[in-house]
Amino acid sequence: MENHKRIISELYSPDPGGPTLDGKIAEVVACVDSAIAAVGPDGLAVAWTGGKDSTLVLHLVRERLAELAPGASLRAISIDTGCKFPQVVAFRDALAREWDVQLTIARPEVDMAGYPVAHDKAACCHDLKVLPLNRAIKETGIQLLLTGIRADEHPSRAMRPAVEAVAEPAHLRLHPLLHFSEMDVWSFIMDRGLPVCPLYQQGYRSLGCMPCTVLPGTGQGERSGRDQDKESMMDTLHSLGYF
Repeated sequence: MENHKRIISELYSPDPGGPTLDGKIAEVVACVDSAIAAVGPDGLAVAWTGGKDSTLVLHLVRERLAELAPGASLRAISIDTGCKFPQVVAFRDALAREWDVQLTIARPEVDMAGYPVAHDKAACCHDLKVLPLNRAIKETGIQLLLTGIRADEHPSRAMRPAVEAVAEPAHLRLHPLLHFSEMDVWSFIMDRGLPVCPLYQQGYRSLGCMPCTVLPGTGQGERSGRDQDKESMMDTLHSLGYF
């Protein structure tokens, strides 16, 4: 795994201040290509939330697999906490069928009828997100997980390296959009005509679980609609195993 991390890190060293959107896209394509070469098509999956960012990553992986490994499965892991917006679930499932995604849905092993959702934010994210994700990674045997996180979303994510080694379960996490801005993402989506969840048309800018997500206020940040108590503990959630 360390050798894979070294190879990918050498090939993917984005300049956070630098390139145009076309340059950033070229870097991401090279990044995805190196990931495919390092672990093979069956060794990687996209952490697909159904949101705009991870859908963009899924699209790019789909394109590169079609060119480099025709016939290879497009694999994705989607965490379904049981609290997702129904529009997100419907969008995810419809696009998975359209794009022929080999989708693993990671669900919590708790009784949702009696679970105190969002009462203890760290415990809730650990039980409903981290544990199902780790279980799915073990069961699928993937070696590399590509996420859609970006540095400008949150100060905690601004400190992340582009490639992270996770000890348990052992795998790499690759963040190809780390130095994209929100505008970069939307520019690419509009230019390529990529589908997105219809909730964005209602004014949402970042989609989480229903109890922890509201419409952002005018002139506020992208994640201002997220529960701010949970946002304040992003480092804690990362230490627990979330991306």
